[in-house]
Amino acid sequence: MLKSPANVTDTRRAENAGALARLRIEVLYFEGCPHHRLAVERIRAILKQDGLAADIEEVDVKDESAAQALAFPGSPTIRINGIDVEPAARNSGDIGYACRRYTGGGVPSEEMIRTALREARLR
Repeated sequence: MLKSPANVTDTRRAENAGALARLRIEVLYFEGCPHHRLAVERIRAILKQDGLAADIEEVDVKDESAAQALAFPGSPTIRINGIDVEPAARNSGDIGYACRRYTGGGVPSEEMIRTALREARLR
């Protein structure tokens, strides 16, 4: 039996929702970070555009010792299932209570976030 386009879309959404339910999205930031809100809004927009549902946990990194304990490379940091969305940062060892820069600005690109979501669903 062939599926109609609506059924294919419904099936994909159900598969995506099931996969994402197992995902943990964290946004680590420090108070006053000018890019924290934009990072959260970008994630929410991507999830909505892609028909996905997920909770986003916002983690306020209070000081340098918390940054060390959380292996925090700067604000904002987005992790999916504990893995940084920026591949280059995954093994860099850069940790500190500071602003973080990404190619093109202070937040990861939509493409980088989408790629990280896809990778996480495949793990």
